[in-house]
Amino acid sequence: MENKKIAAFFDIDGTIFRDSLMVAHFMKLQDFQIIDDSKWHTQVHLSREAYKKRRLDYDTYLESISSAYEESLKGISYSDVMFAARHVIQNRADEVYKFTRSRIEQHRKKGHMVIFISGSPDFLVRQMAKVWKADVYRGSTYVFSRGIFTGKIIPMWDSVSKQNAINELVNIYDIDMKHSYAYGDTNGDISMMMSVGHPYAINPAKELIENIRNDEMLRKKVQIIVERKDVIYKVDPDVDITEEKL
Repeated sequence: MENKKIAAFFDIDGTIFRDSLMVAHFMKLQDFQIIDDSKWHTQVHLSREAYKKRRLDYDTYLESISSAYEESLKGISYSDVMFAARHVIQNRADEVYKFTRSRIEQHRKKGHMVIFISGSPDFLVRQMAKVWKADVYRGSTYVFSRGIFTGKIIPMWDSVSKQNAINELVNIYDIDMKHSYAYGDTNGDISMMMSVGHPYAINPAKELIENIRNDEMLRKKVQIIVERKDVIYKVDPDVDITEEKL
């Protein structure tokens, strides 16, 4: 027991990074004219505008962009993909939430393992992990053949995939999950939260909040953190904040 490691599992998009790495990369690919921007204008623009005006939920917004992103990336070379990826990380890697930035620093000082598990492309997650000195990372694997993206993806955005990754990491590094931490913002992160002793929901999506409230174990142990502007709030999961009351 004394040799077991304590880990802090972090989702990235919406938990550390104040946007989506995939969306940022998609836009950068267009800026450099590496991909045709027709998909953005026909499939994505309306969804993005609807989300910005809060007429579309976050998960639906990302799903609509994800399909267009994957289709646009088919046939693009690894070197071009990485060229845009490096620019995203160089220019935007520090656009993070104050709360999770401080938590990463605290965990590192305590000697905890810092692990990034994200649904974003692995080539972006790898670079983000390097910037923030994560010990281990897992992302969605984008499969390239002979330097060209095939269109095949091994996902890491859903709860089941993240749980499988956690199980693998626990076995490899002998992690003490009872004393470990998890940070996420969507329902895809719920398996991480259920697996650890100290889960945090950061600016959680509606579906995640509802599932926390409906699960007695999660309701008791999850801490809900909301960060807006330069203020960080801790929200009681039992407080029923509805649109009608707002």
